[in-house]
Amino acid sequence: MSSLANDIVAAQERKANHRGVWESHWEEIAERVIPRQAGIFFTRQGQRQSGEKRTEKSFDSTASIALERFASVMESLLTPQHEKWHVLKSAIPELNRNYRVRKWFEEVNNALWFERNRTQANHQMNQFERYMSLGAFGTGAMWIDANDAGGLRYRCMHLSEVYFDVNHQGIIDTAYRRFPMTTRQMALRAQVRGWTLPERVEKQWNEKTGKDHDKEHEVIHCIKPRWERDPDRYDARNMAYASYWIDVDDKQVMHEGGFGSFPFSISRYVTAPGEMYGRSPAMMALPAIKVLNEEKKTMLKQGQRHADPVLLLHDDGLMDNVSLLPGAVNWGGVSKDGRPLMQTLPAGNFQINRDMMDMERETIRDVFLLTIFEVLINRRGQTPPTATEVLELTKEKGALLAPTMGRQQNEALGPQIERELDLLSMQGRVPDMPGELAEAEAEYEVQYDSPLARAQRAEQGAGLFRTVEFATAMANATQDPSVFDHIDMDAAMPALMDINAVPISWQRDMDAIDAIREGRNQQAAQQQLLEAAPAMAGVLKAVDGGV
Repeated sequence: MSSLANDIVAAQERKANHRGVWESHWEEIAERVIPRQAGIFFTRQGQRQSGEKRTEKSFDSTASIALERFASVMESLLTPQHEKWHVLKSAIPELNRNYRVRKWFEEVNNALWFERNRTQANHQMNQFERYMSLGAFGTGAMWIDANDAGGLRYRCMHLSEVYFDVNHQGIIDTAYRRFPMTTRQMALRAQVRGWTLPERVEKQWNEKTGKDHDKEHEVIHCIKPRWERDPDRYDARNMAYASYWIDVDDKQVMHEGGFGSFPFSISRYVTAPGEMYGRSPAMMALPAIKVLNEEKKTMLKQGQRHADPVLLLHDDGLMDNVSLLPGAVNWGGVSKDGRPLMQTLPAGNFQINRDMMDMERETIRDVFLLTIFEVLINRRGQTPPTATEVLELTKEKGALLAPTMGRQQNEALGPQIERELDLLSMQGRVPDMPGELAEAEAEYEVQYDSPLARAQRAEQGAGLFRTVEFATAMANATQDPSVFDHIDMDAAMPALMDINAVPISWQRDMDAIDAIREGRNQQAAQQQLLEAAPAMAGVLKAVDGGV
């Protein structure tokens, strides 16, 4: 037993004890919103077994469907798979006017996009799982590391395994991941990463029968800032973040390493004052989800009574055997004048219950942002929108969704990009930096270029379109084109191309534009000379004749 391992295990257990209320809350949500994860928060206590049915508390699937669509909306607006959802720029504005600098940043951006979409990286599936966790539990954790074969590797860590802490600025900088590993997994890790296995695990692995190779052991992976280090050395034990792998049973440090950047990208949906974990749409919708489940149970009872009604009979001994089989004949069911002698028990107003359920479903869809998104994109039966209307709709979408999703850019995507660049730079998968940028020692900044980010910037483009339309109307009315002198198209067009996600490689630099304009001016001057040639010839002829 080592003192360091004992301290890390004790710290993780304190974190686990402090969030017991959260786990009860998360479990209640999982049972009703994402049943496949029900019981996971208490698996270590033996309350669930693998393969069990977990839908016993879910009677209506509205919340489950809304959660998946919420994750799809988040993915399509923030990190769409087939689009480059951010661009990199220099922190010095003057350098961004340099075409070579802009081209280099585009190449780096392309490298990031390529590495994320490699099959081995498995980025998109894990990003979707992160959004699912965000919508259900309010917190999503993504692990980003180097792939053993090169490139990047992503994994969405389930919240039941991850415990974290924040620094004095409220930034997440410490994480504990506690999870089970089999003897075989630990032994393979030891071979690849140089772990020192506990004696009992080593003994189990060396058994020829292999009967204990699948035995599970509790392991903690702790990542936290390394305060005492030599910044001039970049070996594993002098990196910015320390990494410790701990065997919980023996309190043994199996491996010590480090990371140059924080390997977790952890984000929260919203946070309450004094709380570290996030609150989710599912938490806000939980009352409606519970009510909807109860209403669905009532509706099922009503449906059964309508389909197979309860019969009411007068107890006079005339109808002892009533057959409910199709085509059956029940003698004595009516009087001789045709009046029914038996009736069904009223099953209640089916429509009222349906209307009440629709109210709760609408609330759930509102909380998961689905109604906002659908109203903005649903234009069925309408004429196709003009370019200005498209920009206006995009601007409206950005205004409605920006407060919700802007946090994800700061907490999730920013740290993710920083981590990715750090890993790819260490692997030599980033192109060489141009001299101008290296000399300036300039830092980079991220400009998000996802559909949501473009929606947030669409106001500028919409304003330009409105201004041009107004100026055109004024010029036509007054026959004075000077109104256009107020618009600097050389500044507006590059900005408009950025808003519309036009790649840098498709744009011309100012030198090429100046050359085109010079050629156009020369061609116009030559055309003027050609048009003026007949008149000049006539003048010269008249002068010669006069002489």
